[in-house]
Amino acid sequence: MSETNAFGQPVGPLVTTALPCAAPGTEMTGRTCRLTAARPDHAEALFAAYREDEEGRNWTYLPLAPPRDAAEMRARLAEMATSRDPLFVSILDAGGTPLGTASYLRIDPEMGSVEVGWITYSPRLQRTVMATEAMHLMMRQAFDLGYRRYEWKCDALNAPSRRAAERLGFTYEGTHRQARVSKGRNRDTAWFSILDSEWPALQARLEAWLSPGNFDESGRQKRPLAG
Repeated sequence: MSETNAFGQPVGPLVTTALPCAAPGTEMTGRTCRLTAARPDHAEALFAAYREDEEGRNWTYLPLAPPRDAAEMRARLAEMATSRDPLFVSILDAGGTPLGTASYLRIDPEMGSVEVGWITYSPRLQRTVMATEAMHLMMRQAFDLGYRRYEWKCDALNAPSRRAAERLGFTYEGTHRQARVSKGRNRDTAWFSILDSEWPALQARLEAWLSPGNFDESGRQKRPLAG
């Protein structure tokens, strides 16, 4: 909703959020998973988890190819450990085994905007409660820190990523055509976001879905998250 200034021109509403926001952290704990700073000693477990994707189809829309061995995984994690934007986390199961990575990026505390990306889930993490809870933990921290805008971007042809964004409550904002070149191919980028005004209702929906009462004795969900 716009307002009008002294010249009769429409202007946006005043921002009352305290800015700048604090920088996000890397330590988050949930019921089914824990997020911690990505570091080289996660290499062997992550490489083993990623190797279960024998065809490498999960890497099609990522800028990188699958790591060839644990040594290459360790080198990548060493770079991740020193990066501050993107700020990488490893996603650990309840037993402490790393099963994937993700990051905050385009971190803009002055504007209260942050993106989640570089989401690299192993087969053991995909389509699990942990996968959803990891995203919830990252969202929750960002909004708890006062961020106004939380972004998700993906290759416009990446249908699974688009479905995941919509399932998690992101709103599709449009596609930037010929936004990037990835692995020698054109990439149109689809943009999604969640705003701070949308977060309370979305948080309640996510927490209701993640509640142990939403799962039967076999671990199957009773109510879907989407909708």
